[in-house]
Amino acid sequence: MLKYPTFPVFASGIIIIITSTNFIFAQSKVFDNLTMKSEILNMERNYAVYLPPDYETSSRSYPVLYLLHGLGDNQTGWIQFGEVKKIADSSIINGNATPMIIIMPDANTGKIGYFNIPSQDWMYEDFFFEELMPYVESKYRIKSDKRFRAISGLSMGGGGTLTYALHRPDLFSAAAPLSSATGSLDVDESLQRLKAYGIIFTREEMKSLLESNHPLNLINDISLNNLNSVRWYIDCGDDDYLYEDNSLLHIAFKKKGINHEYRVRDGAHTWTYWRESLPTVLEFVSQGFHQY
Repeated sequence: MLKYPTFPVFASGIIIIITSTNFIFAQSKVFDNLTMKSEILNMERNYAVYLPPDYETSSRSYPVLYLLHGLGDNQTGWIQFGEVKKIADSSIINGNATPMIIIMPDANTGKIGYFNIPSQDWMYEDFFFEELMPYVESKYRIKSDKRFRAISGLSMGGGGTLTYALHRPDLFSAAAPLSSATGSLDVDESLQRLKAYGIIFTREEMKSLLESNHPLNLINDISLNNLNSVRWYIDCGDDDYLYEDNSLLHIAFKKKGINHEYRVRDGAHTWTYWRESLPTVLEFVSQGFHQY
């Protein structure tokens, strides 16, 4: 049961407890099938949005969290299976997270994934930064500053989270990859992993993708100051089949001197694990959004 704020009022020596009903009447909203036109991808793109409880009753702007889905899902994954509305509402009402807007884009239409693939004329990352972000940050009352922008995602979306924050550390204050699918640095092994999911690349395409997007490559090309301008939160279950990739990521961050939080909890590559992770992610990114 959610606890609503209470305020003591003193009258004639009697203490009366008044419960604020603002949170009861101010409801958050989720829209899970919104579209925008992409000139870069030459198609309509879907996205979903979570608007916090007081969005429609205020005129202020809000921080934003970009929340990326995994392989096989779309923009509705975090809403349907991740229960983002219930979890975000609870975190905000309980004071563990600041009210924020959550944007959930679709990366499962046309081609799968968050990366640019020039050889296939597929430039999803360009779409994300050049079209999606400007579009939603002008459509909704979003604070368009690095300090008030964060990114997170699970599995394939965790890999996208890492790559985007490493490519553009100037844009994100926090990045929280969950059970991130970073892939192997070995070209042939990566080809075999993706082939198991029906995703086919040539050897040259795979080599180029790893060189351009793999976090273990990227951290060597970025200054430590830029890397540490992002607050990092890495989380993966001890029974997750991607535990080795995430462990190696933690070790590489540690050796490089990149400040980060690393969590290993009991759990596997499941929505149960990610639902349990989400409140901590919301609290973590909120720490950067707060004024001190």
